[in-house]
Amino acid sequence: MALKYSIERFEFHDLKTKQFITIVGWCYQEDNESVNYRIKLDGKEVDFELFRPGREDIINGYDLGFKNTHIGFRLIIDCNEEPKSIEIIAYTDTCSERILNYDQRKINKYRDKREINTYIDEFTFNEETRTYQLKGWAYSYAKDPIEYSVFDSNGKKVDVEFHSKGRVDLYSLFFVGEDQIDCGYTIKWKGNAKEKYSFVLKTKNYQSKEILQEKRSSQNVLSKVPKLFKMLSYQHFKNGFRILKKKGFSGVIDRIVHGSNNWAEYDEWFNATKVTKEELERQRNTKFEFAPMISIIVATFNTKEEYLKEMIDSVRNQSYSNWQLCIGDGSTNDSVEKYVKEHYGDDSRIVFKKLEKNYGISGNMNGALELVTGDYVGLFDHDDLLTPDCLCEFVASMQKVHHDCVYSDEDKLNDKTKKFEDPHFKPDFSIDLLCSHNYITHFFVVNMDIVRKVGGMRSEYDGSQDHDFIFRCVEQANSVHHVPKILYHWRMHPLSTAMDPESKMYCYTSGKKAIESHFKRIGIDATVEMLPRPLYGMYHCKYTVKDHPLVSILIPNYNHKDLLKGCIESLMNVNTYSNMEIVIVENNSTEQEIFDYYKELEETYSNVKVIYYEGDFNYSKINNYGVKYTHGEYILFLNNDTKVIEPDSIEDMLGVCQREDVGAVGAKLLYEDDTVQHCGVVVGYHGYATAAFSLIDRNDFGYMGRPRVSWDVSAVTAACLMTKREIFDEVGGFDEDFKVACNDVDLCLKIRSLNKWIVEDVFSVWYHYESKSRGLEDTPEKQARFQSEIARFQKKWPEILKNGDPFHNPNFDLDKGPFTYPKA
Repeated sequence: MALKYSIERFEFHDLKTKQFITIVGWCYQEDNESVNYRIKLDGKEVDFELFRPGREDIINGYDLGFKNTHIGFRLIIDCNEEPKSIEIIAYTDTCSERILNYDQRKINKYRDKREINTYIDEFTFNEETRTYQLKGWAYSYAKDPIEYSVFDSNGKKVDVEFHSKGRVDLYSLFFVGEDQIDCGYTIKWKGNAKEKYSFVLKTKNYQSKEILQEKRSSQNVLSKVPKLFKMLSYQHFKNGFRILKKKGFSGVIDRIVHGSNNWAEYDEWFNATKVTKEELERQRNTKFEFAPMISIIVATFNTKEEYLKEMIDSVRNQSYSNWQLCIGDGSTNDSVEKYVKEHYGDDSRIVFKKLEKNYGISGNMNGALELVTGDYVGLFDHDDLLTPDCLCEFVASMQKVHHDCVYSDEDKLNDKTKKFEDPHFKPDFSIDLLCSHNYITHFFVVNMDIVRKVGGMRSEYDGSQDHDFIFRCVEQANSVHHVPKILYHWRMHPLSTAMDPESKMYCYTSGKKAIESHFKRIGIDATVEMLPRPLYGMYHCKYTVKDHPLVSILIPNYNHKDLLKGCIESLMNVNTYSNMEIVIVENNSTEQEIFDYYKELEETYSNVKVIYYEGDFNYSKINNYGVKYTHGEYILFLNNDTKVIEPDSIEDMLGVCQREDVGAVGAKLLYEDDTVQHCGVVVGYHGYATAAFSLIDRNDFGYMGRPRVSWDVSAVTAACLMTKREIFDEVGGFDEDFKVACNDVDLCLKIRSLNKWIVEDVFSVWYHYESKSRGLEDTPEKQARFQSEIARFQKKWPEILKNGDPFHNPNFDLDKGPFTYPKA
């Protein structure tokens, strides 16, 4: 029988005192025969250390049914000199297979010279006590003592209070031995909220430095999951980090923790995966049935020759030739005009107009727009770049459907380092995300017929004129299509907003106005709030609740008086929305105190009633049964182990749910330690689905600020889900064949099939003490049931599993977890 395996992490540690390689993954044979390993460095077999962690995540995910769960491996190989090649052979008594073969170039790609492995878990400032707190862990690969220091912006060392902390989690994963188990730390000091501090770790051979406030800046909103979580499995949590078990991850804990987070390697990844010369040649020879002319409009203003040349050449180098470059120049001199005419005057596809004066970005872009003769218009900035396959990819996407609007993914070109960084892997069209911030930006192409309808750029929106323009275009479009490829490079230099978001604050007020104008045009009553620093350019759209409708809150319950009481009291005392009824569905409780509490509730509150469902536990049946006893136009499905945190959470959800185009709304759910439990669901993980952004801090930015703004998703958890009664009835309620798992995701996908949005409302915030009522999926019977329901889900929804979640970019490696970067 063949071996099944995966290499999840490879690291070549190149330290001053020694070199060694760490490799992590899993391997098994289908009959569960024990797997052994041989390793060759430079063709010679060498000794190594082998650890065999349990991998229930793989066993349960693939329904293997193994009794021996230790199919994982962590290999540590000492190197006497820099290796030129490494080969790993996995073998059993009946077969042998080479599972890794790296040459020197590939090994060097994973070279890591850091002497200290470290991660900052938390960095906070208490306004009342004016105290900073820094938590994390650090250890030396060479086991050298580490000196911890904090410095202010003047380089003066700060007096701190230091406490070491045991990290059993790291020890259980073999990251550290008993002699380094106290590698955790908590550091406190008094300080100024506006001060910038640096954190320095030092051994006798190495020093690292991190500017602490940079972790909070909008320059890098990519929240990084601790390295620890890259390699955790359910077994690791069970044996070494038991607190997470209380959070209810059960057999699917690996959904988050196996993600790669090598953002620093993006430049290498892009260059390794970008279009090849051979593919460009093939594209040049491709004859499209639908071959529209794409007119690219650019506004120039005293543009540097270097930028001007690179911008124009990136268009001229396109593999698709039916284009036009229209330049509207508002420069204060004729340098741009002279350069374009001297170097590109013989290319009739490049048309130039010297404007009478600088009309601002919108006026100058409109000057370029007047030159357009093409079928589509593309928006281009004068200092940015297109990839050579950009237009070809856009036109290729238009062959079956002539989309009115098309946009792509993008990244940033660091003008100082000349490296690509900060990729923006976008979702397919998401109106709520567009109302939260202009995620579309570049490269955006629109049918010229639409432009004629909506007009050009509007100067009163300068700074966010493209956001306003995109809104007006998508409002008129027959379809908005996303090409999930990096096809645009946004240049970062000292004067660009990409480099310094605070350099153009007026942009953000213009963005607010653009969203407000969009709502006014489509007849939606809402207020738009700018989010504070560092979330510049992001917004909270609060929809006005109409007619104060009745919301029916449906809560299934089994025992656990204290949990239910906490939920009810938060609804009565914290929540501010008053027109609600609460229907508790009692399901076979055995404790007298819960029945006494039911009686107390019904005597105290006229809007609370208890109904009784006596069948076996079936989440779908219980909720379908409960809906029959509700009277509201809107239904909020709510777990008994939740508590509302933000007082206007229900009202915020209701405002979203009242929109005609919305089918269901979910909330941001937190564990009791203020880390995220749920912020939307991504479909497709290991053949099913998983929660996005689990385990990050409630205020972390996640990927591109997604956990901090509302966005459209494929599904939300029914632990807190609001929908319209008429829509719930139209889709037939919950599918009762999904007794425990999959029912909420299935419901959302049915609602999505009605062409309705599922909105993740992050401004509705609740605590969720997950799985305390019904328990974890920790028995063979429960796991078997879980797997059977997943199999049914896969049979029912094959298309989304095949094509991918439209709100989760295919460049992410979903096998490792949501928003983990990148897929090789």
